[in-house]
Amino acid sequence: MNTELLQKEIDYKAVASSGPGGQNVNKVATKVQLYFDVLNSLAFAKAEHERIKVTLHQQLTKEGILQINCQESRSQSKNKELVFKKLLAILSKASVIPKLRKKRIIPRSIKRKRLNKKKKHSEKKKDRGFKF
Repeated sequence: MNTELLQKEIDYKAVASSGPGGQNVNKVATKVQLYFDVLNSLAFAKAEHERIKVTLHQQLTKEGILQINCQESRSQSKNKELVFKKLLAILSKASVIPKLRKKRIIPRSIKRKRLNKKKKHSEKKKDRGFKF
């Protein structure tokens, strides 16, 4: 993942933040929205790009744009930094190759012990039954 190229492909938009804050909220646009076009990005290798598309398909818009919001800080510049860090975290998590699961092989002796135990338990219950 090329972060320099990634920064060039990102669009930021500042909007008024929601929630409490008095006049500061009404007059200052501190919430930052990040827009990143995943489908047309050149910042990834081909295989990495495919993994990211598959992993993030639920979070993308119909046009293939990923939108992330941040309004944690009262400063627009701090929110801009935070939202970019969030993007990097999301993309790095999505580009990781999942570990293949190895099928566990249960030894025959363990299977035999389990079946014998079940058979003994069954016979014990059967012997308790009322006989005519």
